[in-house]
Amino acid sequence: MAGWPRLPALLLLFALLGAQPCSCGRAPASSQSVTARLAAKWPATPLLLETSEFIAEDGNEKFWQFLETVRELTVYKQGDSEHSYYNLILKKAGQFLSNLQINLLKFALSIRAYSPTVQMFQQIAADEPPPEGCSAFVVIHEKHTCKTNEIKKLLKKATKRPRPYLFKGDHKFPALKEDGPVVVLYAEMGTKDFVKFHKILSEKAQREEIVYVLRHYVQKPSSRKMYLSGYGVELAIKSTEYKAVDDTQVKDDDDESDVQGFLFGKLKQMHPDLKNNLKEFKKHLIETTNNMEPLKVWELQDLSFQAGARIMSTPVYDALKVMKDIAQNFPIKASKLATLKLEGKLMHGLHELGIKEEILSKFMRLRIHPTDDSYALDIRHSSIIWINNIEQDPSYSTWPASYQELLKPTFPGVIQQIRRNLFNLVLFVDPVQEDTGDYMKLAELFYHHNVPLRIGFVFILSTKEEIDGNEDAGIALWRTFNYIAEESDISQAFTSIINMYHEVKDGNVLTVNHVKDVLRSEYPHADVQSILDVRSEYDEGRKAGATFYKKTGLGPLPQALFNGVPFNREEMDAAELETVILQRIIDATGFFQRAVFMGLLNDHINAMDFLMDQHNVVSRINPTILGAERRYIHFRSTTVPFDVEDFSTFSFLDSQDKSAVISDNMKYLTKKDEDVLYAVTIWIIADFDKPAGRQLLSNALKHLKTSSHIRVGILNNPSSKINEDNTAIARGILTAFLTQNNSNLKSFLSKLSKEETAKSLAAGTKIAKFLIPGMDDDTFEKKYNTLGLDLIKTHQMFCQEVLKLLPGQMAVMSNGRVLGPLDENEFYAEDFNLLEKITYSTSAEKIKAIVKEMGGSSKSGSDLIMKIDALLSSLPKTENRQDAGLLKEQHSVVKVDPQQNEPFYDVIAIVDPLTREAQKMAHLLIVLKDIINVKLRLFLNCRSKLSEVPLKSFYRFVLEPELTYGINKHLPSEPVAKFLELPESPLLTLNMITPESWLVEAVKSSLIICKHNTTCVGPSTSKGKWKYCEIFCVCFPEIFSVVIVY
Repeated sequence: MAGWPRLPALLLLFALLGAQPCSCGRAPASSQSVTARLAAKWPATPLLLETSEFIAEDGNEKFWQFLETVRELTVYKQGDSEHSYYNLILKKAGQFLSNLQINLLKFALSIRAYSPTVQMFQQIAADEPPPEGCSAFVVIHEKHTCKTNEIKKLLKKATKRPRPYLFKGDHKFPALKEDGPVVVLYAEMGTKDFVKFHKILSEKAQREEIVYVLRHYVQKPSSRKMYLSGYGVELAIKSTEYKAVDDTQVKDDDDESDVQGFLFGKLKQMHPDLKNNLKEFKKHLIETTNNMEPLKVWELQDLSFQAGARIMSTPVYDALKVMKDIAQNFPIKASKLATLKLEGKLMHGLHELGIKEEILSKFMRLRIHPTDDSYALDIRHSSIIWINNIEQDPSYSTWPASYQELLKPTFPGVIQQIRRNLFNLVLFVDPVQEDTGDYMKLAELFYHHNVPLRIGFVFILSTKEEIDGNEDAGIALWRTFNYIAEESDISQAFTSIINMYHEVKDGNVLTVNHVKDVLRSEYPHADVQSILDVRSEYDEGRKAGATFYKKTGLGPLPQALFNGVPFNREEMDAAELETVILQRIIDATGFFQRAVFMGLLNDHINAMDFLMDQHNVVSRINPTILGAERRYIHFRSTTVPFDVEDFSTFSFLDSQDKSAVISDNMKYLTKKDEDVLYAVTIWIIADFDKPAGRQLLSNALKHLKTSSHIRVGILNNPSSKINEDNTAIARGILTAFLTQNNSNLKSFLSKLSKEETAKSLAAGTKIAKFLIPGMDDDTFEKKYNTLGLDLIKTHQMFCQEVLKLLPGQMAVMSNGRVLGPLDENEFYAEDFNLLEKITYSTSAEKIKAIVKEMGGSSKSGSDLIMKIDALLSSLPKTENRQDAGLLKEQHSVVKVDPQQNEPFYDVIAIVDPLTREAQKMAHLLIVLKDIINVKLRLFLNCRSKLSEVPLKSFYRFVLEPELTYGINKHLPSEPVAKFLELPESPLLTLNMITPESWLVEAVKSSLIICKHNTTCVGPSTSKGKWKYCEIFCVCFPEIFSVVIVY
């Protein structure tokens, strides 16, 4: 459910704020109080629906499993209190969540993080609009009904009506096919009417008759307001009210002052022997009063250290509370002195895999996401014909050659001319395509205007052994180019090609006549026939361009690369390409400037080699592998051995247990029989009794011969109903994996993947005829004859229910990452090489290094690398973590130890206790400590020699770890900021410190500002309302970050 609104990150509507009247007069300090609260404009949403949204973020499958357990849960709401119902929801959710996730769920319900999502569904339902008097209804391609017996009728002609738009966060019932009519159910989960519809729709969805989508809809919304949390409230003291007194100007009358009726100067004179006791008593009286005492300058200097000392002298379990009290109430204490859920998922997953303590922290700090999403192709290839060389051509000889020139100041947009091949453009073209002339003319423009751009061409031509240049214009152009290059030079040959395209009229393509005309006009003595003939001596290198193009994996022609990075289809528009290339040059200049400045690029380094040695350079471009959208399978460790051939039991497992069983029972093929850790685990998923599946396996085996980092396993995904006749090769492969050693297994699989073997088996030849020397024949035949079909059924169920593949579809998995479904001939040996390189360099190499430290067997270690990689890579990219190396932790450090044998957050906080940051941090750390298991080290970074009061405001942070209920346990308590026991005299200004995207207005504020020496009597209450919300909202960047279009 990433992408839907959450609180406090996002508030869609409006919130409430106000103030009770306040009269003026004298009153004891204890009567002074202010409260403030905010409420959204929409009503309170059901906690059950918010809980379902929380679980939905952990996977669509879990959402529907949770839904089945709470189908009619609201019946319990009638007789029980709200508190009991709340506990029942948590109990039901506990079946799918860990203890840490339950605490995070409580926190999410406390801050109503998923209420906007529920309300959004409510507004979508209101736009339908709902049929009158219906608590649940369905929409089938623009037709509505709240009667279950009308669904069949509306489905008959549904496909002829417009298909509804589905949102990213819609809850779709799990199904393989999504091409049927779409039925959207609007209902409140847990109600009887919901159950009636859900039973019918889920059965139809399981039969793949419909696409079933659920959206929340509450017929009778709650009358209670939706109170919010996650904001701060400040009572600031007017600057004229709180000043330090300069003790050089005012006589020190410390002992003459009256403290709550006691004259300590007289008492010290009367009882000099009790001087120390009287001093402590006076200090106690001052601290128990709420009056704000003016401070002398000398008293200010060490306030921060006094606050730190007070915190350090408190027991550990109360230290944070003391810091919160000092920071948030500093004006009357002066004289006495965050993304959580994702990290929780990660820590829980690592803990389930047996990773604990320091090793867990190492994995948490790993940077496994690529820093740059754009990949570049290695352009150091002989098939590229460079028409210029900026480093060697005489036309560029007057340019400076030092990279230091890049650091000289220039006007914005000016391209610096340096005699280095810093900017390289490669064009892949078919000479006879209609738009090739436009790209040729663009290259001419850059070349003749001396733009510091090296230009190269790859001509994609026919690869036939013998072809006549008199019949193919592309071949004629190639042979003519080679002839002119030999007679003159490449620059002249390029000019001649440009002249050929100038002869082509708009809308036409290059012909043989265009080539001949230019050749005859420029070289009248040339033997045109011998140059273009089938046996031409100028045909050398013709096939190299097509071979390189095929190897690169680039898409349809034409293609252009700037420093190896491909242009997308929009950028390839010939009319816009000039501007795009110039912008790329300017952008690349900044990259080179940084490299020169940091000393990474100096005059002894070749520019092309420097470019091609970057981490994002690959030998092949495959969008399936390099694309930003990636899907991963989550694994967990199993403690009980499970027979993977027990299909009946396997069918009852959930997705994660199915994945665990398959991974724990998977057999692997490696390059050598070595007991080593393998960083990359490849699974080949296909129907191996089909030619496409055998070809995919053959390509994987080809790559395996050259790689020492990978191991290969297989999963069979049959295309049709399983029987012994149509699974002969699949059973042979599985039997070989189960019975043979590594070296014999490779040879046997290579033999089975050949088409002649498949034809022989189909003709009735026994598989034993294909066994190779060295194999254990008896063991193989015995296992092959007793294997049965349950193992293949298990594989098929995993492919369809977990990998979401249709029967017969192919896919490849790399360390839990699913690439597929794949088309026939989409994945070659070069693609396996690219996949290995990306997986290994991005994450697997780093994970392997840590797993190696842990020890253990190669099989379990390789499995652990695969599972950890899948877990870490599946989570969104976050800020890089820093390993805080702390030299000393003896002084001014509050330490809170975590609970043992549980995953914990390692939190290091550094703060001056008398700052605005401390006001918020203290409360936040208390809340975090209640929600999650933390190892906390709080460093008090006190300041010395203060010259002014560091804090001039009271502060409250409205945030609680979970919902709280009153004495009657009926309704949840409202989140509120309370200021109790305020001082009597100062003028205070209330300020709501909310996220930037919240706009708050006062809807009830009748507070009278008291002047002169009068003070306010009685408590004051402030209420406010949310007014607007922006499209993009962020609150607590460390915890929440949400984007929504509303």
